Amino acid sequence: MDVKLLRIDSRLVHGQVANNWAGSLGAEAILAVSDGAANDELRKTLMLQTGGGKVKVHVLGVEKAARVYKNPKYENLKAVIVVETPADIVRLLDLGVEAKEVNVGGMTFKQGTSQVSQAVYAGPEDVEAFKEIDSRGIKQYIQQVPSTASSDLMGALKDKGLL
Repeated sequence: MDVKLLRIDSRLVHGQVANNWAGSLGAEAILAVSDGAANDELRKTLMLQTGGGKVKVHVLGVEKAARVYKNPKYENLKAVIVVETPADIVRLLDLGVEAKEVNVGGMTFKQGTSQVSQAVYAGPEDVEAFKEIDSRGIKQYIQQVPSTASSDLMGALKDKGLL
């Protein structure tokens, strides 16, 4: 699989992902990777409608996404992979998905999280997952849409006193 973008976005598939990212990167498919969403028919149905005619959206659990990634049938598929949490990235990496970088686009506020950027909030378990991803030599950057500047995630976590 030709992964054009590996992104963390707690909303998974929405206009920014379907139109801005997938369109600008020439992706043919968006893989929304979430065990919760894959097992929630309403959420799944809503996400499947987001892609429109240009980009096909697939909602998959983490293990199934890793199998699809490794399947030679999809070797030339240009895809954007979107997960809800950094822990999902760690799981994908553990299952053999390769990555050079991870885009952190949006993580919504929840109780117990701290603001890292305008659109990114992280809790202690997120920080641990980010540290694990970093330890594997994978660049992580914050960027909401392709037309905005990116910033280094680990630097932002350090600046906020979360590392």
